[in-house]
Amino acid sequence: MTSGELWTRATADRYDAEETEMSSAAVLGPTLTFLAELAGDGRALEFAIGTGRVGVPLRERGVPVAGIELSEHMAAVLRRKVDEDTLPVTIGDMATTVVPGEFTLVYLVYNTISNLLTQNEQVECFRNAARHLAPGGRFVVELGVPPLRFLPPGQVAVPFDVSARHMGLDTFDLVEQILVSHHFTRDGDDGRYRRENSRHRYAWPAELDLMARIAGLERERRVADWDGAPFTQDSAKHISVWRKPA
Repeated sequence: MTSGELWTRATADRYDAEETEMSSAAVLGPTLTFLAELAGDGRALEFAIGTGRVGVPLRERGVPVAGIELSEHMAAVLRRKVDEDTLPVTIGDMATTVVPGEFTLVYLVYNTISNLLTQNEQVECFRNAARHLAPGGRFVVELGVPPLRFLPPGQVAVPFDVSARHMGLDTFDLVEQILVSHHFTRDGDDGRYRRENSRHRYAWPAELDLMARIAGLERERRVADWDGAPFTQDSAKHISVWRKPA
């Protein structure tokens, strides 16, 4: 097991309900089109497939999908949607777990590579992707750009959501490249908030390129979103594609 934190049963059971925006057609449509084009006629492997937010509809588009997931509770929610023969899932971590066969696409979305809390584990994740890819196959990562420009001297926290039912902020350890996301969520109408937090290791795009080179992958493109907008210094996230040489 890696240093990544396990999702609990309670978190897994409410995950889909709390991520309705990320499961909307506006978000998923461009994501699925992007990934399906890269998969082509081959198979796709999703690292940290979770409840199947992306993997299940990608399979419905005709792309054979397999998954790796660390949390048995998240995989159990996915299994309510689709059976094992249709979308096989292996329980294990995305840095070391190996599944049978070769894939034309390995993908890792929604900042999830940051769940690996050390640089060594993130490097091993790239190596594991390369291990599964057929020659010419691609590895795709969706990751936010660290928002450190929002930190004036002496400040350690950046809010990322302030709404009626949720307040979220990130605190940063700039030496270890660790951020902690703090969530205060109002569950009912009695004014009470549920507090949760999760740890992540943030990485810069250039650092990921070096990890890819270590794994024997070559960067093919980097865009700002699933629609393919240009990546600039003002982009809040990136979608990066690395290719295994043929």
